[in-house]
Amino acid sequence: MPVTLRFTAADLLRCRFAISPAFETISAIRLTSAEEAPGQHARWLTGVADRVARLDLRPITLLQPRRGYTPDFLAPPPIGPLATIDDDLARIAATPPDRVAAEIGRSLGERPGAADTEVGRRLLGDPVEVLARLTDLIRTVWRELVEPVWPRVRALLDADVSFQTRRLAEGGLDRLFAELHPTLRWHDNTLTRTRGDAEHRDLAGAGLLLMPSAFKWDQVVVVLDEPWQPTVIYPARGTGGLWQEPRGTTDVALGRLIGRTRAALLIGLTDPATTTTLAHRHALSPATVSEHLTVLREAGFVTSERHRHEIRYRRSPLGTAVMDRMLD
Repeated sequence: MPVTLRFTAADLLRCRFAISPAFETISAIRLTSAEEAPGQHARWLTGVADRVARLDLRPITLLQPRRGYTPDFLAPPPIGPLATIDDDLARIAATPPDRVAAEIGRSLGERPGAADTEVGRRLLGDPVEVLARLTDLIRTVWRELVEPVWPRVRALLDADVSFQTRRLAEGGLDRLFAELHPTLRWHDNTLTRTRGDAEHRDLAGAGLLLMPSAFKWDQVVVVLDEPWQPTVIYPARGTGGLWQEPRGTTDVALGRLIGRTRAALLIGLTDPATTTTLAHRHALSPATVSEHLTVLREAGFVTSERHRHEIRYRRSPLGTAVMDRMLD
């Protein structure tokens, strides 16, 4: 079901980009859940496994269902383009207790049985104490898991913002939304997310905050609840290469065999994906991706299958065996 955002002339002038360290942190926490597919972040997750094992992340993973509501106060959309983690944590800590209780109650209520677990019962306790514990946990996870790789993540997010703002300057919203993400469509001053719950919002001058994400790699999130400015969070371009090792490591052997771009595409096919999705993920043109996938398919390294109106590619058993052998 689609989510649609209707723009007025005033909204066209109130589109901005921002980056949220807090959102990246809770999205990184989500990836530690067994319910989540790590995608191209599998290498990062393996590297932090020992640190994850020392942390009790259940209070936040329970509030981030695969389908359902995640409390907005855990990562409020940033008010400026250059927010720091301290800015984000200060805003989280300042959340009114009644809002904390309402959003936690809503989240747990949409996940059957969650409120009856030990962690769920603790989350439904005194909202002042619960907020303090959640804020401290986000701060700890930032320091342990995200801050050590933040320069790399921030560089990716900054590169995406630079690319998108250049497209906006060159061709307006028509050009920007044409390839912002495969699940977004722009027509007749209306932005549509083609997947998810059905909802419509007339922006009516509120404008739109656009926020690229590295750790939220697999879907677009739309935040419409008050008091935040309407926000679209989308996977940043190039996340497929985020954890690639420098030249001279074991990845190069596979690159020498089939080419660096084909190697990156093969390694990054952790889940079935379309040409358009892979182009976005690896910051390549769809035509380039299609050409390389054709070669990989003819070599037997990938297979393709139709899913409704899409053609999705997946790594074949032969492709997986070759990749594992070369990277062993």
